[in-house]
Amino acid sequence: MAKTASTPGRRFMKLAGMTASIASKTLSNSIKNITADEEQKNASRSRLFQDIGVQIADTLGEMKGAVMKVGQIASQYKDIFPPEVARAIAKLQRQAPPMPFAEIKHQVEKELGKPLDQIFKYFDEQPFAAASIGQVHKATLPDGQQVVVKVQYPGVDEACESDLKQVRLALRLMGVLKIDRKLQDQIFKEIQTSLDDELNYEIEAQNLEVARAFHESLDSKIIIPQVFSEYSSRHILTLSFEQGESIETASTWSQETRNALGRRLLRAIGQEIFYLKRFHCDPHPGNFAFREDGTVIIYDFGGVKTLSSDVVASFKALIQAAREHDIARIEQELDALHSLTELGKFPTELYEKWLEILLRPLNGHYDFAENSAHHDGVELIKPSLKYWDVFKPSPDTLMVNRTISGQYWNLIHLKVSDDLSDVLEELVPLRR
Repeated sequence: MAKTASTPGRRFMKLAGMTASIASKTLSNSIKNITADEEQKNASRSRLFQDIGVQIADTLGEMKGAVMKVGQIASQYKDIFPPEVARAIAKLQRQAPPMPFAEIKHQVEKELGKPLDQIFKYFDEQPFAAASIGQVHKATLPDGQQVVVKVQYPGVDEACESDLKQVRLALRLMGVLKIDRKLQDQIFKEIQTSLDDELNYEIEAQNLEVARAFHESLDSKIIIPQVFSEYSSRHILTLSFEQGESIETASTWSQETRNALGRRLLRAIGQEIFYLKRFHCDPHPGNFAFREDGTVIIYDFGGVKTLSSDVVASFKALIQAAREHDIARIEQELDALHSLTELGKFPTELYEKWLEILLRPLNGHYDFAENSAHHDGVELIKPSLKYWDVFKPSPDTLMVNRTISGQYWNLIHLKVSDDLSDVLEELVPLRR
């Protein structure tokens, strides 16, 4: 694992081999389908995308380190990929095998400038969690404070830009990027920025401190781990150990407790988006923990998106217009967010049906376990498909959409059954 992450030549050859193989498969598929009809071409293209998606996931998954993180970030932007590719690279979200402790020990000592036993009273050799760019160990500070130490793998941040270029080239060669070149440039620039931020634990420490101060002033039952800066660096992050239960365990608690947790989680993320304008944008269930007294703990602030006041104003206006069923204004705000290719092309009756489905979870009592909005949305996709090119992903909306949809699924996992319309009104009041 360490050798792979720290040898740019070997990593480049693996990526170049993947890219060449994808180019060959794509060309072969095109030649084979010259005389095929449209249905045969679509079926063949779907099989090709599935095959290549698996190849990308397997290659990046083997390599770990920076390229695996690139793949994970790409999977977060799945709106820009065909479903076959998105499904395949989504498995990169899973945990990676741990790095040998000797290398972790060396990294901590190099970063913090002392032998490990002089820095910590206790440091668990077994990782608490392992991921693509680092792993987490439980430890104890000299004063007895229980902490977790996030240690970045050596060498991971050395070749990220070239890794990202190789992944983009592979995707472009297979023709899976469903957006124009200018938008590709904008989105991949954002992916690069996101990757750079995640690789710099000093930025994550700042994100944690901002979020902690923000939530402390609003709700004492939103817990953000405390940063111990004297035990942290660009590649090491030491945080208070905040114990909580997984979303699976929390889903077995009483309905009243689950509703309180869901309400608190939704409000916290909404406050970050609409008030703080900096929000935690990785809604993976593993980034949250819960206590039976209604406390929600939020981990991992490596992925934080900052929004401009104009973008936040457009999102608020869009939600207000949706609640008022003002379709002309909805299109106006979607256009302001660079999410429409053509005004007035999507039928009014389909807008109305989508509005009912999308607002249903926040427009009265809703049983998230039944998940009726998702089921009805899947059915409504069929008549909507021929108009789908009216909408496009944009750098301003991708992470907001991903965060909101991810939190929707977290409320499903918690089996929330509640009327959350008051939380929506609190976050985005209707115009009076």
